[in-house]
Formats: sequence, structure tokens, C-alpha cells
Amino acid sequence: MKARGTVLSRRIAQSAVVSNWGTLKVGERIEVVRHAHVVAAGEVQEVSDSGNVVWLEPAGPGADEAAKQLFMKSDGVELRRA
Repeated sequence: MKARGTVLSRRIAQSAVVSNWGTLKVGERIEVVRHAHVVAAGEVQEVSDSGNVVWLEPAGPGADEAAKQLFMKSDGVELRRA
């Protein structure tokens, strides 16, 4: 049986904050975090050439497929791979 610390460490490593948004790929699942709370989750639809803007297609229960969201680094949000 694995130690609890090992399992938690892997989980934290997988959900590390993406510092360079330009490395995100279309279709990649991410979470948007503001003040330590997940405010949105879904798939990357588009990333600006500068890597400062991400379009997110919401996913999950009750998600409106037409409600795409725009997030900017200057808004103070962080992105994590889901």
C-alpha cells in the first residue's frame, strides 16, 4: 500500500499551476483558480499567441456548451491541468 504522502504528492504534481499559458494545447482539460477556489473548469479552445489569454469551453454537469469563457492573466487567475 502506498503511503498517503506519496499519493498526495502525485496529485499536487499533476495539478501544478501552468506558468506559461502558451504551452497549453487545444482540448487540454484545465481548472481556473482564483483566490484558491476553482471558478471554472473545461477544455482549452484557444490560446492567444502572446500566451496571456485563454478561451475555455466549460465541462461538467450543467455546462452550457455555447458559454465559452475568456480568461486573462491580468485578471489574476491561475490555470491548473486537470
